[in-house]
Amino acid sequence: MKRIDIAVPVTALRDDELTETDRVLVMKAREATYRAYAPYSKFHVGAAILLDNGEIVTGSNQENAATPSSLCAERTAAYYAHSTYPDAKFKTIAIAARDTTGSELADPISPCGACRQALLEFETLAGHNVRVVLAGSRQCYVLDSVHSLLPLSFTHFE
Repeated sequence: MKRIDIAVPVTALRDDELTETDRVLVMKAREATYRAYAPYSKFHVGAAILLDNGEIVTGSNQENAATPSSLCAERTAAYYAHSTYPDAKFKTIAIAARDTTGSELADPISPCGACRQALLEFETLAGHNVRVVLAGSRQCYVLDSVHSLLPLSFTHFE
């Protein structure tokens, strides 16, 4: 038997240490949290995706009384981005969240498993790493790729 440890490199930065582009994406993700429809969880998530054509597409979580019909912010943004700009490739995604009191989380949250898998599909389609910026009020985490969120991923492209 051989044990394999998988390490995921994450850079922790304050807002003022982010690049200007990442600051804009984080701001757009934070703004998107206010467009969430979250009457059940009261947990508001926003996502902003920078495409290689320069467009920024945002999305927010949309809940439903029939919980499986709900959709996370990351997939809302990703599906809208690809359906609106099918030839554009994803470059970076930023994600932010507010808790049930309406306050931004101090530490970043990461996407759920379904969103990780969906975002990995768009990274594969892009043919290059898609950067991930997870925003919190105290710090942001920057990852070099979506694959870093799901190192033992499934893809039919391989």
